Amino acid sequence: MNAQEIILKPLLSEKSYAGIADKVYTFVVATKANKTEIKNAVEELFEVEVESVRTARVHGKKKRMGRYEGTTSSYKKAVVTLKSSSKAIAFFESLS
Repeated sequence: MNAQEIILKPLLSEKSYAGIADKVYTFVVATKANKTEIKNAVEELFEVEVESVRTARVHGKKKRMGRYEGTTSSYKKAVVTLKSSSKAIAFFESLS
C-alpha cells in the first residue's frame, strides 16, 4: 500500500484539537495498516519525524431513524506523536 491508501483522513474532534499544541495528531487509517506502515506514511506525506503511533479500532454505533435501524461504519484510528525536534504539520496548525 502507498501512503495515500494508508492515511485516509484527519480525525477532527474536541479531543484531537487538544493534542495539536503538543504535536499529537489523529488520523483515520486503513484497517489493515500496522503501526510501522502508518509511521512511514505520515513521515512520507508530511515530511516530519514520528516518535510514536497508537492505534485503536472504533466499532460502529447503532443508529435509529424512526422505524429504520442501522449502524455507522467501523474504522481504525491512529494517534501519531511527533518528535519535539520535528516541525508541526501545517494543515493542523491552520486549524488552531
